[in-house]
Amino acid sequence: MKSYKSILLGMLVATLVGCTGWLTEPSPGVTKLEDFFSVGETALQSVNAAYAPLMWEYNTTYFNEWFIGDVMSDDALKGGQNIGDMADVYDMENWKTNTNNTLLLDYYRAQYQGVGRCNLVLSSVPDMEVDSVLLQQSSVAPTTTLQERILGEAYFLRAYYYFRLVRVFGGVPKVDFIIDSSEKWQQPRASVADIYQLIVSDLEEAQKRLWKKSEYADEDLGRATKGAAQAMLLKVNLYMASDGLRTEIGGNAADYYRAAKAWGDSIISSQEYDLCPDYADNFTLDGENGIESVFEIQYMTDQTSDYGEGYGFTRGTFTNIMTRSRSSQLGGGWGFNHPTQNLYDEYEANDTRRDVAIFNPTDEQMDTPEEEIYLGSRYLNRKTMWINKDGSLPNIDHATRGPLNNKQIRYADVLLMYAEACLGLGDEGTATTYLNQVRQRPSVNLSTYPGYSISINGTTIASPTLEQAIRHERRMELAMEGHRWFDICRWGIAKETMDAYKATESEEAQSHMAEFIKGKHELLPIPSQERELNDMPQNPGY
Repeated sequence: MKSYKSILLGMLVATLVGCTGWLTEPSPGVTKLEDFFSVGETALQSVNAAYAPLMWEYNTTYFNEWFIGDVMSDDALKGGQNIGDMADVYDMENWKTNTNNTLLLDYYRAQYQGVGRCNLVLSSVPDMEVDSVLLQQSSVAPTTTLQERILGEAYFLRAYYYFRLVRVFGGVPKVDFIIDSSEKWQQPRASVADIYQLIVSDLEEAQKRLWKKSEYADEDLGRATKGAAQAMLLKVNLYMASDGLRTEIGGNAADYYRAAKAWGDSIISSQEYDLCPDYADNFTLDGENGIESVFEIQYMTDQTSDYGEGYGFTRGTFTNIMTRSRSSQLGGGWGFNHPTQNLYDEYEANDTRRDVAIFNPTDEQMDTPEEEIYLGSRYLNRKTMWINKDGSLPNIDHATRGPLNNKQIRYADVLLMYAEACLGLGDEGTATTYLNQVRQRPSVNLSTYPGYSISINGTTIASPTLEQAIRHERRMELAMEGHRWFDICRWGIAKETMDAYKATESEEAQSHMAEFIKGKHELLPIPSQERELNDMPQNPGY
């Protein structure tokens, strides 16, 4: 299922040279770009390389996206050995981020590496002479050719990289071409509206060309699919419907909700996806790329180390070992990404998902509690520890790398986004149906809405509104999967959520937290080194 990752995922570099005067022959050993893209296998290798930056989690420091999505939210604390372990993240979770934060620099640059590789594919593959490789179609249900599918994958990936950038930094330089000269290197910072316009356009182009999940051979599962592009169009339109974004991009909320619902209809009616009967199956090796998987970042067992190298010298993930307990009895990991008591307490009493998301080690299981309990939290992220359903931990046969995929979009996420879009259009009946579909998964089987109570920041709400219920369900269903921070920002409730969360934390944890400033902390600063290379405005307040 992951064999496409075993192809060399290196950057495909071509040198362009000009000829003047007596220099009429190409220099020995120089390959022109058009000569390199001469056979179909090159196109396939090039789009494989475009996936690679999604996998990257380390360069000069670790820059896993969950440090933003989980730790900056009310779902998790940084963790690690002490407050100085990953100091960049300590700053981020406590609203003390500086413009020289190395995690943000590495994260920013990794996304643009991905963009550059996508641009290479999108610029070169359309003009290739079509050979037998590029003419291939799916043997299951022939649709577009492999050439078109490759372009669809590149459009999807470029949109995905830009979506990662815009929701962390806001507007960023828009580069939808190959930078092949020094004159093109410095590009102005584009508006948020321009970046979202590019994302939507790329995703629409992608969904026209991509194959359905069922049309891929088993060894190609994990590639971008038509359903993944439609799910992203659903998500992006929900973002654009939010009050905060519409002040920057314009438009009418109802139009964005209508578009989101339409894309949701497409993916739901395709019957390509369903909920796993057992929620826990989503977070096992056997459950990868399964019925509920819409898009995952693919990892595999790999003995190669990239320590001191960075950016793609391994195809394993750091996340498994980073989020395991520091105790040798529980995997001997690094203890990052501790779920908060606030998250633990929001679960309904009979919600079985809590113990799938949160591991609560006993005193006897911890070797050195003072290194394992972080600012009062002893909890661990069970979803990413790579732990069997029976509670045993598989051996990770590399000191720092594991094989478990990163779940980016699950079908449950799609159903809850669809419910949100329906509610935005005033269709409470349909919204309730899809909210309850997630709650009625066989292994969860919770009470249907309306008729249950929820707890938010320690306050019990006996009869939540449908909006409160959907937001509660997203937090419970997707806990510790890197969504929470981005959700509360797009809903425009980051300030009140984080202030209320802070009041529930221990005095020790509160003592480290600065004030959350509305209008500043929803975005992170453009890295100073990037602004030194390319003069552009900084985000407000930094």
